[in-house]
Amino acid sequence: MNNLEYAGFWIRTAATLIDTALLLIVTMPPLLLIYGQNYMLSEAYVHGSWDLLFSHVMPAVAVILFWTYKSATPGKMAFSLTLVDAQTGGKPSTGQLIGRYFAYLASLLPLGFGLIWVGIDKRKQGLHDKLAGTVVVRNMVKEPVRFDG
Repeated sequence: MNNLEYAGFWIRTAATLIDTALLLIVTMPPLLLIYGQNYMLSEAYVHGSWDLLFSHVMPAVAVILFWTYKSATPGKMAFSLTLVDAQTGGKPSTGQLIGRYFAYLASLLPLGFGLIWVGIDKRKQGLHDKLAGTVVVRNMVKEPVRFDG
C-alpha cells in the first residue's frame, strides 16, 4: 500500500478517452449496420431497442463487469490504475460498483462539476467516487529488470 498514490484528473481523463474509443469501436459498427448512416445524423436520443441495448445497457454491464473482475476498465488498466474501496483499500462491493456507475449521472450535473472535482479533491475523488465510497489509485512500483541468464 506504500507504493500507491491517488490517480489524478488528467490520467483518469486519458483512461476514459481510451475506454470511450474502445466502446465506439465495439458499438458503432452494429448500430450503423442496423440503422444505417442516418443514425449519425439523427437527433434522437434512442433510435430503438437495438440502440438502447448497444449504447446504454451493454456498456453499463461491461464497465461494471470490468470493475468487478479486474478492478479497472481497459483504459485504467493501461495506466495501472485500480478502483478500490475508499475506507479499506480493498475491492469495492458489487453494490458500490453499480452505485458508482449510476452516480456518474449526478457527477455530470451541473456542467460536469462532479467529474472536474477529481482535479480539486485531496483524495482525487469525483462526486461519483464520494457517493459510492471508492477511490482510484495508481501503483507507482516499477517492474524490476530481469535477465534470463
